[in-house]
Amino acid sequence: MRISGMFIAAGTALCALLWLAPAANAANLAAVIQQRYETLKSFSADFEQTLTHKESGSVERRQGSLLFQKPLLIRWQTAKPHEETLVVTAKEIWDYLPDEEVAYRYPPSLVRDSRSIIQVITGQAALTKDFDVKPEGSEQGLAKLRLYPKEPAPQMVEAVIWVEPDNGYIRRASIVDFYGNTNEVRFTSFKSDVRLKASDFSFTPPKGIEVEDRIDHDVPERELFK
Repeated sequence: MRISGMFIAAGTALCALLWLAPAANAANLAAVIQQRYETLKSFSADFEQTLTHKESGSVERRQGSLLFQKPLLIRWQTAKPHEETLVVTAKEIWDYLPDEEVAYRYPPSLVRDSRSIIQVITGQAALTKDFDVKPEGSEQGLAKLRLYPKEPAPQMVEAVIWVEPDNGYIRRASIVDFYGNTNEVRFTSFKSDVRLKASDFSFTPPKGIEVEDRIDHDVPERELFK
């Protein structure tokens, strides 16, 4: 038993070194990440978000929390002064903006694309299928990978993810759109496989709030979570 434990410990250490090695195979790294998220059932996280507009140079910073449960249940909340609640279920998306006193209802298809920010930070993007992946060594103790979508879209022409080398969890992601604008999300806390309730992913518009229901209509492509 002691010998087996030594081999496991050595294997774990070797795995960590491989993550940080400059010559590590990008496809293998992407596969390791996907394998990790295949076993992940849920997580909760606090985050800091930075939105940078290339043309104007303006920078907007937000803070919030994220709940995620497979297959794709999401509750994303940002705090003042940019309050927003986004709830994603298999049937619908609710986007509630308290300052505007409006709640939008969208079809869930808006967030099922691998090139959306929420698919990337929840580990659901098909890295080995939909992206060319380039390793860029390590930064502040995290393995760094640059992603190029095999079919670029307006919401993403490239992305960078930073991953914990010992467990494969994504801790930070930066998405660049067609116009050069950047949407970066960094987790300040992360708890895997937490117990969540069905009520965490339910939403009822507050009384007196205007509701714009767009679930049964053609919706112009819109990037949420920004």
